[in-house]
Amino acid sequence: MTSDPVLSPLPVLRAALAGLVVSAGLLFAACSDNGGAGAAAGGPGGAAGPRVAMGVEAVALTLEPVERSSEYIATVKSRRSSTIQPQVEGFITGISARPGQRVGRGTALMTIDAGRQEAAVASLESMRAARDADVQYARQQADRMKKLYDAGAVSQQEYEQSATAVQTTQAQMRAADAQIREQRVELGYHRVTAPTAGVVGDIPVRVGDRVTRQTVLTTVDENAGLELYVSVPVAQATALRSGLTVRIVDDAGQTITTSTINFVSPSVDTPTQSVLVKAPLPPDAPFRSDQFVRISLVWDNQPGLTVPLVAVTRINGQHFVYVVERGDSGTSVARQRAVRLGPVVGNNYTVVSGLAAGEQLIVSGVQKIGDGVPVSVTAPGAR
Repeated sequence: MTSDPVLSPLPVLRAALAGLVVSAGLLFAACSDNGGAGAAAGGPGGAAGPRVAMGVEAVALTLEPVERSSEYIATVKSRRSSTIQPQVEGFITGISARPGQRVGRGTALMTIDAGRQEAAVASLESMRAARDADVQYARQQADRMKKLYDAGAVSQQEYEQSATAVQTTQAQMRAADAQIREQRVELGYHRVTAPTAGVVGDIPVRVGDRVTRQTVLTTVDENAGLELYVSVPVAQATALRSGLTVRIVDDAGQTITTSTINFVSPSVDTPTQSVLVKAPLPPDAPFRSDQFVRISLVWDNQPGLTVPLVAVTRINGQHFVYVVERGDSGTSVARQRAVRLGPVVGNNYTVVSGLAAGEQLIVSGVQKIGDGVPVSVTAPGAR
């Protein structure tokens, strides 16, 4: 028994599926042919299509005065600052000043036990009294011998001996006077006084402490007549000279005050291998003696190039910028350029090498361009 062809759906389904597959293949082939033709013709998305120029801002590099400077740490010193050390040894018997007290020149600060020195002065004064008596006696003897010599009762030799005795005793008395003056000066050292007017510093000693000539008793500072002490390395000392500008700057690099060098040491400090320079500070300078400050020593101002910080990129420790050049087709393209940069002045780097005046430096959009990328250049702020 045979089946009815009209009632069997399988042959019909197979024919329909085969037709769909053939139609899809023809459609895919047609789309592929159209895409290839578009690419060959340079249509959008094709490999040979023109590259779109990136919009950037650029400035022309020009020579302008560039400050060449170096930074150091300086010490503020006062020309009216004194470190008080005793000139005698002994025990502190009294302290009449207090830390922070303003004193005048000659004000008593403290006393050192002077009993032994007072006894030495008293002994010398007693000795002087004896010398004075010897002088008086020698003079009387000389006057007596003079009368006898005039009367012919004594020889000339005896008369000259009496006159010599007067001179000898007078010399001995003068020596005693000199010793007394010396010991009185020494006695005065037991009363420690302020050598200059100023403010008393810390007093590290106490009553009863024994002090020597090396003991620091205190300091007296007058916050006036301040000057900077700067130690400049020997390698840079050849450029030092009086008149160079010194700027004192804060932590943010802002100038607090300025001065000029008025002293350059003629010798080198052996331990540090540096040269000391000094610069006076204005009377209203807000500093204290022995304060450390940050200074910028300006060597000179010469024409040079600068580039903004935002125009510089750093790759593996090397600095790069982009400049505008003409490409083969005459369009503007960005070219990456390696540069050597100097110190930062304000918001710019100083250029040591790698750029020349007149070149166009790209100052914005450097993150979206690369070497050889076409660019559309506008002046800063023009867009």
